[in-house]
Amino acid sequence: MPISKLENARQVCEKLNIAPQTLYAYVSRGLMRTTQHPDDSRKKLYFSEDVEKLLERQSRGRSRQEIARSTVDFGEPVLKSRISSIRDGAFFYRGVDAVRLSRTASLESIFELLCQTSIKPDKTSLRDLYISKRDQPLSRFVDALANDMAARGSYGNKRTAYRLLKLMACNAIACDASGYDRPIHEQLANAWSSDPSAPDLIRRALVLSADHELNASTYATRVTASAGASIAACLLTGISTLSGRHHGGLTDLCLQWMHKLSQESPKVITLSQNKYPPGFGHRLYPNGDPRAKELLEHCSAPNSWQTLAARIRESNSLALPTLDFALATIEFQLKLPKSAGFSIFAIGRMVGWLAHCFEQRKNGSLIRPRAF
Repeated sequence: MPISKLENARQVCEKLNIAPQTLYAYVSRGLMRTTQHPDDSRKKLYFSEDVEKLLERQSRGRSRQEIARSTVDFGEPVLKSRISSIRDGAFFYRGVDAVRLSRTASLESIFELLCQTSIKPDKTSLRDLYISKRDQPLSRFVDALANDMAARGSYGNKRTAYRLLKLMACNAIACDASGYDRPIHEQLANAWSSDPSAPDLIRRALVLSADHELNASTYATRVTASAGASIAACLLTGISTLSGRHHGGLTDLCLQWMHKLSQESPKVITLSQNKYPPGFGHRLYPNGDPRAKELLEHCSAPNSWQTLAARIRESNSLALPTLDFALATIEFQLKLPKSAGFSIFAIGRMVGWLAHCFEQRKNGSLIRPRAF
C-alpha cells in the first residue's frame, strides 16, 4: 500500500488535535485501524480514511442518526464479541492467530475452540443424517436445514450444533453418511479430488473460513439467535445471507471473471480506486488478506491468473487477492466440482455462526436497531 495512504502517529494527533493516549483509545475501540510500518516493525501507521472519518465526526457532532449511519459500512463496532478479531493486518480466533492455527488444526478443533466445548456426539446421533439430492450446494444446504427444522423443531445445544456441522459436510458432497466419523476435510477431499494435496488444502481453507468478525452473514445469524430461534434456523439465515453476490457468492463470480479475462488476455486493466473486481481488495486488509496469502503459498494460481492479478494491482495498489480468490484458485487447481469453493466457505463459516449463536444466546438480549 502506498505510504501516502497511511499516516504516522504524530500526523494523526496533529490532524485530530488529540493526545497520543486518545489515539491509542481510538485504536482499542476499533475507530482507528493500524498496520506495521514497512521499514520499522516497531512503529505503527494509521489509515488516512479513518482519520478523515473522525475529522468528519468532530465537525458534525454525534447525533443518533449519524452514529447509526457510521456502523453499517465497515464502520464502528456494533456489539462486543470475543470470538474473533481483526487487527494490524491479521485476524485471531479467541486471541490466537488464525493463520497459525490453519497450519495444523482441523475444522472440528476450531469448532471446539470457538464454541468453547469438547462435546462430540456418539455415532448413532449421526446415522440419521438427511441427504438432499439437489444439484446446487446451496439448495442442498437449505433443504437439509429446513428438513432438520421440520423433523426436530428443537432449540438445540452444542451437541446439536456439531451434528448439524457434520450434516452440512455430507450435503456438500451429496453422499450417504458412511464417512460421518472422519474429519470433514477428508470427507470433502475423498469425494471431490484424487489430488494428494487436496485434504491438506481443504483443511486449511475450512479453518481460515471459520469466522471473520461481524460480517453480514454472522450479524444476520446473531439477529436470528437473539430472537430465540433454533440452531438450524440460525444456520439457515447465515447460509441465505452468505449466498449473496457481495458475500460468499464472490467466490463463484471470481472464478468466472478470472476465466473470462484470462481467455481475453487484456494488456491493460483500469480500475476505479473504490471498485475492485470479484476476489480482489478487502477494506480491512489494505496490505493483503492474510487468508489468501497463506492459502496461495500452498496452491499457486495458474500463470494466466497471476499475470492478471499483477495487472490488477498495477491499476489499483489496494486490489490484492482476497479469500474468495484463494478459494476460486483451489477449486480450479484441484478440479473440484462446480461451486466447491463456495461449499468450503459455507461449511467453514458455519463454525463461526454457531459460536456467535451461543454467544448471543448467553447475552440474552434481542437485537433490534432503530431506523432513521
